[in-house]
Amino acid sequence: MEHVSFPALSRFAICGGTHGNEMSGVHLVQEMQKQKIDKVGSVSITTVISNPRATEACRRYTETDLNRCFTEAILSAPITDNTPYEVRRAQELNAKLGPRGSQEAMDLVCDLHNTTANMGLCLISWTVDWISLHIYKYIQRKISSAPVRLILLDLPPSKSYSQDSLGKHGFSIEIGPQPHGVVRADIFNLMKEAVDQTIDWVQSFNSGDTFEGGEVEAFIHEKSIDYPRGPETHEITATVHPQLQDNDFSLLQPGDPIFLSFSGETIKYQGKELHPYFVNECAYYEKKIAFHLARKVTVTIPSISVQRERGAADIMDEQKIKLG
Repeated sequence: MEHVSFPALSRFAICGGTHGNEMSGVHLVQEMQKQKIDKVGSVSITTVISNPRATEACRRYTETDLNRCFTEAILSAPITDNTPYEVRRAQELNAKLGPRGSQEAMDLVCDLHNTTANMGLCLISWTVDWISLHIYKYIQRKISSAPVRLILLDLPPSKSYSQDSLGKHGFSIEIGPQPHGVVRADIFNLMKEAVDQTIDWVQSFNSGDTFEGGEVEAFIHEKSIDYPRGPETHEITATVHPQLQDNDFSLLQPGDPIFLSFSGETIKYQGKELHPYFVNECAYYEKKIAFHLARKVTVTIPSISVQRERGAADIMDEQKIKLG
């Protein structure tokens, strides 16, 4: 695979509070703002509390899920008196961090999240992006206190719905388990370490270091599974089976128990071998999702480095070649 070079990543946005009750990102961003961290080496840092109203109320959102409001259709929708707050806020964030797809967009956007599921430290990318995959590879090598995984949503740009898609490059960091509305020291410290390692990588990249290619393991989203529900009430009739609970990313095989009904019946999985994640996530009850399923793949990534700026020496070399 051929070497790839990218422009320097001069502007980096770190966002917390997209969901106002996911407290690690909220407190990390607030602490960075308190310490007035706006530049680290060659990198200008922009810190954002993405959903101030939800953060103040310690709620996931006030009217609609902000983390589903960054599609092209929503970002370009006209604002009316009935427009939900989160849609208005998404358009404000697009103006601040983007506009998405423009040269003015942030070079890198990282959105910070917590989950109640036992997922460890996950980077979530809406597409295969060499910058994000190299950062994942670096963090995975540097952090040993928790499993580090990569989830690829594999979405076209028009369908990408998360805030990190506003930048030229971007990803979300998702860490759990942590109850919503609560901050745990171990989870907070893990998130801070991941953000610190990302900043270290960006500085090394900007300074001219070459990052060798290779293979990384990733999980590509395939589908979502709802809880069993009553035919008339549509209320759930079962919960996640103890054998599946807290076993995110394990291999799920046909015949494995996935639900335990409230009457004591075990419901078994029927389908091809896949890997569950976001298992029994609290916030997904309203979305009618018990867990997602992904297939595990190996992705080959190229070596990368920063693009050299053309200076006087480069121009002279080109002239020598022409004269020769």
